[in-house]
Amino acid sequence: MRRLIRAFDALLRRRLEVYDFSPSPRALLRVQRSRARRRAPLGTGWIDPGQEILDLHMWNEHVPPLPAAGPDVRWAVQVERMFVTSLHELARAVSRDPAYRDVRAVRAITVLLTPGAGSGLHLAQRLGFEVRPHRNPLGRFGEFWENFYTWWLMWTYNEVSVRRRPMVDLRRMEMWMEADEFVRRYGG
Repeated sequence: MRRLIRAFDALLRRRLEVYDFSPSPRALLRVQRSRARRRAPLGTGWIDPGQEILDLHMWNEHVPPLPAAGPDVRWAVQVERMFVTSLHELARAVSRDPAYRDVRAVRAITVLLTPGAGSGLHLAQRLGFEVRPHRNPLGRFGEFWENFYTWWLMWTYNEVSVRRRPMVDLRRMEMWMEADEFVRRYGG
């Protein structure tokens, strides 16, 4: 079953043009060029529908395996370092490659951020991201299929991660940062 899910994930990545921007085996992120769907506040201004954005995607094969007892401090520090290193690599690519000149923002939609203690919410904010709830354009129907797919990916690539995360409890948050701020913060 895991082999089938990995093959489907690879097919979907190709279809959606999610690509690796770094050859590093420690890279934690892939990206996808996308367009904003709705007007939303961003930094000191707004992002408008149709403006180009970079969507961040987890590179599931590179996420360190969770310890059997669940996440611990050592695992969290390792993942944070990999994430921040990936942000630096991406910011350097964005600042150097003219193909990215029209990118207005960087965004991630994730189930890893939840309000409350022990979540990645405070980390995302400390890293400079604006965090807000995600609303699937297809409503609950779309949320169900997003959760279905996400839960199976979690089970496939890091089975320990689903022990305390029932599919029906997955909630998505969006992380946003203006492209100029992203390059300023991580491009050096």
